[in-house]
Amino acid sequence: MRKSYRVKKEAEFQKVFTQGKSYANRQFVVYVLRKSDQLHFRVGISVGKKIGNAVARNWVKRRIRQSLTELKPKLRQEVDFIVIARPAISGASMAETKKNLMHVLRLAHML
Repeated sequence: MRKSYRVKKEAEFQKVFTQGKSYANRQFVVYVLRKSDQLHFRVGISVGKKIGNAVARNWVKRRIRQSLTELKPKLRQEVDFIVIARPAISGASMAETKKNLMHVLRLAHML
């Protein structure tokens, strides 16, 4: 994902957490903040230390990013959202990761 598609600053993360709405399943929690003046969506990805070591966390982040890249044309464009991975996602295949991410994004009315 290009930089323009990322939520990077701590203040932006906090704004999505405090003002946004959350949706969850067993593998992910998604916080969504609608922004009507935005041209395209922005995403932040958070993977905690309960997932595993740095290699495992980066592996999960790469799979989330790849899934979002494949879903990019279907996603709502006027939102900022944060994807938080839960420990249940460690060891999941790419297909399982994408399926679970699509499920939580449907709950959030993003697809």
